[in-house]
Amino acid sequence: MTSSSVAMMTSFALLCLSIAIIECMAGILGNGIILAASSLSRTGSKTWPPYDMIVISLSSSRITLQCWIILDLFLTIFCEPSYFEENIFGFIKTGYMFLNCSSLWFGAWLSVFYCIKVASFTQSFFIWLKLRIARLVPWMLLTSWLCSFTTAIPFAWDVYSVHKNITAPSSMTNSSARTTTRNDSSGLLILLYNASVGMPLILSVASSVLLIRSLWIHARQMQNNASGFRDPSLEAHMKAIKSVCSLLIFYVTYYIAFTFLLFDLFLHFSTPKSICIAVMAACPTGHSIVLIWSNPKFRELPARIWQHINSSVRITSM
Repeated sequence: MTSSSVAMMTSFALLCLSIAIIECMAGILGNGIILAASSLSRTGSKTWPPYDMIVISLSSSRITLQCWIILDLFLTIFCEPSYFEENIFGFIKTGYMFLNCSSLWFGAWLSVFYCIKVASFTQSFFIWLKLRIARLVPWMLLTSWLCSFTTAIPFAWDVYSVHKNITAPSSMTNSSARTTTRNDSSGLLILLYNASVGMPLILSVASSVLLIRSLWIHARQMQNNASGFRDPSLEAHMKAIKSVCSLLIFYVTYYIAFTFLLFDLFLHFSTPKSICIAVMAACPTGHSIVLIWSNPKFRELPARIWQHINSSVRITSM
């Protein structure tokens, strides 16, 4: 670590960045389980169910994103002088923008898919979506990639001019200088940010609210019919709603932290910025844990691996 990094980074900020790296590693493991379980279940199959397509896209994008974040943090901490050169900084931030947007879009489509499959609305448009969701999912995912790519490319053109003051010595890098630079060149980034990140947020909130409403109506009907709450379909609905609600909570939290970082509101290596990075690293990891918990197929793979390890240990010890 360079002397300037040591001088600027507090012990608490360093702790937050270390926690972020650990959270990313845990997220890579969790999303790796989801990716492996979804891929193995489709081995030899010519068709992929829409849910598996969304989950595979989401988990693979998050694995890449979390690896990218770890690389970014290591370069920021240990290679600060060379990291803020135009080529390296632009490449890292552009790749991060693309992966971040695609991950958010895939998470939003997962919420939409839950809503369409689980909710029981009778409107003609909703029924049309329910009947055609399998054919729409590939186009939804392709659109997400294109939107993310469209967002990342202009960001690559502008990223250096937005952050060029960071290359100045730490004593000269103050908030007013960065604010002047940001005001001159962030108009396009604000528009792209609202389109690429705000739209998935709206989809997640809308689908979650609709799903909660549908589940509440279904529960009231069951209660009026004295059917109890042990119906397996209702239990499946409850797991789906918990997963969607957790995604929504993680999504909103991630959205807020990402907004602070994107508009460069905090000083480099400051405690608030390090906290935002740790929060952002925790959100995808937390949601992957919820997905594993709510899906028996995802829970089965770690159990089988653990059972295989125990069997191998017993055989070796005999």
